[in-house]
Amino acid sequence: MSYTIAIIEDEKITLDELMITIPWKDLSLSVVGTASDGISGEALIKKEAPDIVLTDIRLPGQDGLEMLSKCPVDYAVILSGYTDFSYAKRAIQLGVVNYLEKPCDDDELIATLAKITKELDENNKVPSKDLVTASNKIELPSRVPNHLINLAIDYIMTNYNKQIGLWEISQYTRTSENHLSTLFREVTGINFLQYLNAYRINKAIELLENTNMNVSEVAENTGFPTPSYFTKIFKRFISLTPSQYRDEISSVKSIGTAKSIT
Repeated sequence: MSYTIAIIEDEKITLDELMITIPWKDLSLSVVGTASDGISGEALIKKEAPDIVLTDIRLPGQDGLEMLSKCPVDYAVILSGYTDFSYAKRAIQLGVVNYLEKPCDDDELIATLAKITKELDENNKVPSKDLVTASNKIELPSRVPNHLINLAIDYIMTNYNKQIGLWEISQYTRTSENHLSTLFREVTGINFLQYLNAYRINKAIELLENTNMNVSEVAENTGFPTPSYFTKIFKRFISLTPSQYRDEISSVKSIGTAKSIT
């Protein structure tokens, strides 16, 4: 499976080196766009919804961390000359666990990107079609034989419409991200991000079927950072875009109404 990456870097020499020296195709990555400042970088991310963002911290307009806080992504790699812990702490709070110091060794960056694509492969193993119920929803456990994971699930159910991640839940449950991530998979059979996205998709299905909200409104009300990212995840689970799904449901309802009249 191939994935997309956006690069936000204001130093042209560094950007040119990245484009030339990193074996993007071998990593199953396609560069969907580049930007040289935080403002245009934010616009690029919101438009393209890349799987990975590779960005510097110090950028014109707004820094890389501020940019990421406005358009959360599943995976981001920070390249920075900063060694100040405050920057690293902000990165961790945003869920950016890949924090590399400049000048970055090519092999180190390649290894980091390879690790991320492997995780993406795992995350993209959506729940089996057998778990999709007659109502088109994904069947998810709401109670499991583990108190810590039940707390995590409760947090997701209460806060799914907000910008949440593993870090927030680890703080809520007072455990480390690594331990929570490992335990979540062991207990539920899927990883945290798969569960969160599936739960959000179930809520999106309810809104698409029972309200007149447009796709952007549904995305906002179910916690997806952008409509494009929502559409990508929805199609991954349901094999239709949100608009196609709504049209199909409307068609089925119309047929049912016509039959009842006759």
